[in-house]
Amino acid sequence: MLGGPLGALFGAAFGHNFDKGLGNLDGEGLGQEHERIQTAFFTATFATMGYVAKSDGQVSQTEIFVAEDVMRQMRLDERQKQVAQQLFNAGKQPDFPLQATLQQFRQECHRRRNLMQMFLEIQVAIALSDGKLDPRESNILQQAASLLGFSQAEYRAIFERMQAQTHVRNQPQARMSMSDAYALLGVPSGASDQEVKKAYRRQMNQHHPDKLVSKGLPEEMMALANKKVQDIREAYELVMASRKT
Repeated sequence: MLGGPLGALFGAAFGHNFDKGLGNLDGEGLGQEHERIQTAFFTATFATMGYVAKSDGQVSQTEIFVAEDVMRQMRLDERQKQVAQQLFNAGKQPDFPLQATLQQFRQECHRRRNLMQMFLEIQVAIALSDGKLDPRESNILQQAASLLGFSQAEYRAIFERMQAQTHVRNQPQARMSMSDAYALLGVPSGASDQEVKKAYRRQMNQHHPDKLVSKGLPEEMMALANKKVQDIREAYELVMASRKT
C-alpha cells in the first residue's frame, strides 16, 4: 500500500475498495515492490494527465478523448476505468500537489528511467493532443521532466519525438513523413547509417514492452508500448529504405 500523496490520491479514487488492490493492477504473482511501482505509475499517470489538461484553463474535448483512448488501449474494466477517471478529475483540482506527487513517483520508480520516460511521453501526448502547446502546459512539462531527473536536452528530445508521433497519428491513414521518421528516431537527417541504427536500437530498448512491464509498467499499458515500438520500427524501415534508392 502506498503512502504519501500518491496513496492519498489512489485511496480517494478507489474508495472503500482501496485495500483490495486495483483489479488486474494488483500485481498478482508479482513481488510487493513491483506491485507498488505499478500502482504508483497508474496513479501518477492519470492524475497528472488531468493536471496538464486543465492547466491552460479548460479541458478540451480532444484531451478528454486522448485520456479515454489511453483507458481503451489499456482495456480497463469498469471499476478500473472509474478509478482512472477519478484520478484524472483529482488532477484537475486547484490544490493538486504536482511537485509532491512527482517526487514520490520518482522515488517509487527507484531510478527506472525508461519507466519515467514513458510517463513523461504520455503527459507530452495529452498536452499536444489539441494541436497547440499552451505556455503553461510547456512550463508544467519542463517542471515535470526536471522533477523526474531529466535534463533540458533530454526533455527536448522526448518532446520532439512525441511531437512527431502526434503528427503521424493526426495524418490521414497515419502516413509517416521522412522528417517525422528522423524525429521519432531522434537523429538528424544527415546522420550516418551507423548512427541511425544505434538510435533505433536505443529507442527499441527504451520502449520494449516486456522490459517496461518487468520494471513496473502496468501490464494494461503494454498496448501503448507496443504502438510506440511499431512507430519506431516503421520510422527505421522508412529511413533505411530511402537510403537504398
